[in-house]
Amino acid sequence: MKVESIASTRSPQGKLRVRFDDGSSLMVLPAAMAELGLYQGMELPDGAMESIKDTCAKASAKERAVRIISASTVSKRELEKRLIQKGEREEDAKQAVQWLDDLRLLDDAQAAQQIVRSGAAKGYGAARIKQMLFEKRIPKEYWDDVLELLPPQDDAIDSFLQRRFRGKQPDRAECKRATDALLRRGHSWSDIRRALERYAPEEELFDD
Repeated sequence: MKVESIASTRSPQGKLRVRFDDGSSLMVLPAAMAELGLYQGMELPDGAMESIKDTCAKASAKERAVRIISASTVSKRELEKRLIQKGEREEDAKQAVQWLDDLRLLDDAQAAQQIVRSGAAKGYGAARIKQMLFEKRIPKEYWDDVLELLPPQDDAIDSFLQRRFRGKQPDRAECKRATDALLRRGHSWSDIRRALERYAPEEELFDD
């Protein structure tokens, strides 16, 4: 088999289309091209195509992994899961994660801290942030330490209630709606009740 032509494409990743004299073709990332040393007119030994495809698959997983971590905060386990969901082979996903870890570009502890900071900035409570840590597949060994970084919840709850009530005295129905919203944001009932008592007399809002 011979490499018949190599042509650029409009691929955002800069992939090249490599055509072979048997009529087949492959889209190849520049990194894989460099590793394989392909050039036009190159004669390939029997069985070379499987090796070429394997190299392309590994390069694809690495390139996709870099794009994912550049766009969002992910843990090692979440990155591996997302690579597989995107169609990368499991073994290639594992190798890509290990490659980035070796380069010190993945750190579950730092990812956990970033998730807590992001959740706190959005006014979320501890329960919602724990859900975020779970969804991001952060190992539980990091949870206790990073949750200590969460500021007291009173300020976040007060900020929400001030926006919600707009300086008006809330009635029982409005307090119920505000409570439900704060619970969905991950705040505890005890923290919510304590905050609401600063806006209206307790006996008007809560049953005995």
